[in-house]
Amino acid sequence: MNASPVLRLCGVGHSYGSHEALRDLDLTVHAGERVAVLGTSGAGKSTLLALLNGSLTPTTGTVEVFGENPALLSAARLRLLQRRIGTVSQHLALIEQVRVLHNVNAGRLGQWSTPRALASLVWPRSLDVVRDALARVDLSWALHERTERLSGGERQRVAIARLLVQDPELVVADEPVSSLDPVRAARTLGLLGTSSHVRTLVVSLHQPSLAREHCARVVGLRDGRIVLDAPVADVSDAALHDLYALA
Repeated sequence: MNASPVLRLCGVGHSYGSHEALRDLDLTVHAGERVAVLGTSGAGKSTLLALLNGSLTPTTGTVEVFGENPALLSAARLRLLQRRIGTVSQHLALIEQVRVLHNVNAGRLGQWSTPRALASLVWPRSLDVVRDALARVDLSWALHERTERLSGGERQRVAIARLLVQDPELVVADEPVSSLDPVRAARTLGLLGTSSHVRTLVVSLHQPSLAREHCARVVGLRDGRIVLDAPVADVSDAALHDLYALA
């Protein structure tokens, strides 16, 4: 393991008003790890992942990403940090009214100047890169399609293609395969860990079988706390049953 972790959470908690979504979390993730976050709906998975990509600030404790605390950074410095982080959220954050190629190209916006980004809306740039990313998610035919015409699973794959174009060092993915069939889900999880450099992956999943196949470590959340943190090989069926058992 690298001496300097990619992610470090110390005593982290987060509340939405009177609702305590996360409580007293300690977590360290090193470069190249593939971590699956498991737990029932409402366990705190989405809140945890939002803390990891810097889009949410903890109520208590500290979060460090690549050795920096996002809560203490200026807006400009935070943008630089977030260029190194690729996010796939449940809401996908796609612009529905534009063509697919523009949504995929959005993965490169952090690398472009504002004039170049605006010009690309009229004269799309890097179409070879976009085509390659869409081919990898089986959407070659959708390059010029309007995003709003795609199905939910197809839009989810557009979001994955956007991330592939970005090629980040850290991927934080919140249920990125929820709308995909089993074959495409397995392929997509493989793509999320593929990179030209060492890539770290933290992904929330509903299917423990996918976690066992594509990740090396499982972090289990229950009622806002980490109750399981172990290598996949050490996670028994009984432990998973306890994680998902109704209170």
